Amino acid sequence: MQKIQNFINGSLVPPEGVAYLNNTNPATGQVYSLIPDSDHRDIELAINAADAAFPVWANTPVAERADILLNFAKLILENLDALAEAESVDNGKPVALAKSVDIPRAADNFKFFAHAIVNFSSEAHPTETRAINYTLRTPLGVVACISPWNLPLYLFTWKIAPALAAGNCVVGKPSEVTPMTAFLLSELAQQAGIPKGVLNIVHGTGPKIGSALTCHEKISAISFTGGTLTGAEIARTAAPLFKKLSLELGGKNPNIIFADCNYDEMLATTLRSSFSNQGQICLCGSRIFIEKSLYSKFKNDFVEAANKLVVGDPQSENSNLGAIVSEAHLHKIQSYIQLAREEGGTILTGGNRVNLDGQCKDGWFMEPTVIDGLPPSCRTNQEEIFGPVVTLIPFENEKEVLKQANSTKYGLSATIWTENLTRAHRMANKIQAGIIWVNCWMLRDLRTPFGGTKSSGVGREGGLEALRFFTEPKNVCVKL
Repeated sequence: MQKIQNFINGSLVPPEGVAYLNNTNPATGQVYSLIPDSDHRDIELAINAADAAFPVWANTPVAERADILLNFAKLILENLDALAEAESVDNGKPVALAKSVDIPRAADNFKFFAHAIVNFSSEAHPTETRAINYTLRTPLGVVACISPWNLPLYLFTWKIAPALAAGNCVVGKPSEVTPMTAFLLSELAQQAGIPKGVLNIVHGTGPKIGSALTCHEKISAISFTGGTLTGAEIARTAAPLFKKLSLELGGKNPNIIFADCNYDEMLATTLRSSFSNQGQICLCGSRIFIEKSLYSKFKNDFVEAANKLVVGDPQSENSNLGAIVSEAHLHKIQSYIQLAREEGGTILTGGNRVNLDGQCKDGWFMEPTVIDGLPPSCRTNQEEIFGPVVTLIPFENEKEVLKQANSTKYGLSATIWTENLTRAHRMANKIQAGIIWVNCWMLRDLRTPFGGTKSSGVGREGGLEALRFFTEPKNVCVKL
């Protein structure tokens, strides 16, 4: 059985404690590889390697750093099929989704920040005729990049690419639930030409190594994507130590549909925004608000479309939904469906575990589930489920739906469907979320800021926001 290794100081190495965790294929329920159960000793080695490498890397010309990032992008695309297969086996998502979205986006992350750092500029301000002020932006030092299990390589590279581009050295911790593509990336790092110690990848659990990372005195900044509770714990630890924090956390995103929408486009996109990656995307629209005059038609058509989705082996090209990432997460989703029943909701379709034949007979599969009859204030409509579960809620007017859309503690994203441009702008201005899509979903431009409000996070990633986060501004005033 394959043993994943840590990547420290340019070499693949076993954990110091020689202990391993099981890595399970969600589609089969079977252990297929072993993950390092690393501890504070491995973190110490990685941080020391990064700290030693930092002075040289920080002073490496920007063009050379950019070339190395472009090498990463090229190697990812050359290994597209192998990486997509590994992502599917590790995560449970359809291999076709990994091949068309996750892995190409990982390459794009490296390409984007390779070009962005070459064009990154700072400001100068003449102070009347007496002085000129200019801003220097310098790398922070050693930074921690902690990524989640739902989009493993996609979001891991989203963090490490700008950190490296800006001249920092990185200690990365991928999720212990889905470590395989981060391990494969460490193999590619040896080919990309990145100097020893600049990128380090340590595998293990949050309590053991996540905590050791966040409280270490040599870690200057922490970029974390994951659950709100974990983000709060990181903030409690890091804030008194005055570390820079970027926290991209949970969501309970509203999808608001007005009767004047482009109906066919809305229906197809809403199906995707509800159930892509088994609903395990922080940007999925899990609360669907529909104008009352359209409610009955939408409900019938949406349920019919959901019933046509194929839940199956992630390796099959015919599968629309693959496996839930873990048995524990499957049980969490099932508990919320039971809660919805107890709160008076009606399961219009789905709600059951799917039992497949063959190699997937012990896998963790779930039907796409549509629920109506629940008030916006109930727990099912307030708490993040993070699975293929959506609720339908009718509304009368803008004022009502704005109040309901903003009623949760989250504020990550929202989608608005209307052909009325004035209303679209008006709604976008009033919805409490960091990302608003109008007549689309997941249409991403890497130059734009990404992140949420309220309990959905602190700070922004993407574009120049990421490069600003991973650098320290310094004002220099020169008297003329």
